[in-house]
Amino acid sequence: MASKSTSQNALKILSFIIRMLLNIIFYIAVIYFIAKISQLTYDFTYQIFGQVTKEEAPGRDVEIQIKKGESTMNVASKLEVNRVIVNKYSFYVKAKLKKYVIMPGVYTVNTSMTYDEIFSIITVPSTEEEIE
Repeated sequence: MASKSTSQNALKILSFIIRMLLNIIFYIAVIYFIAKISQLTYDFTYQIFGQVTKEEAPGRDVEIQIKKGESTMNVASKLEVNRVIVNKYSFYVKAKLKKYVIMPGVYTVNTSMTYDEIFSIITVPSTEEEIE
């Protein structure tokens, strides 16, 4: 009888320890994911409202052609593919928040420009506007 009681107590203690370890692992995972999501949110928000550039000055010049009727997301994708901007989604959100109207044409932008500097160029009609 004593050995049965001892083994039941050992099982209860082992069960308690396993539950505690699983709880600790769960809470560590939750804290890690909250920290990671907070960092991603901060970075994305900083890209929208901060002065972010892809490269340090002097950077490199990139020529980009924007066609008439092209969406803001397509323009952002072109800029991201050409490594002019950090993130096409933050560029798109900034364009929508500030209600920028992107004009068609051929523009030269630099990889060391901030989003605001890029918008100051591509929202002014180009002298080489595409004729269709």
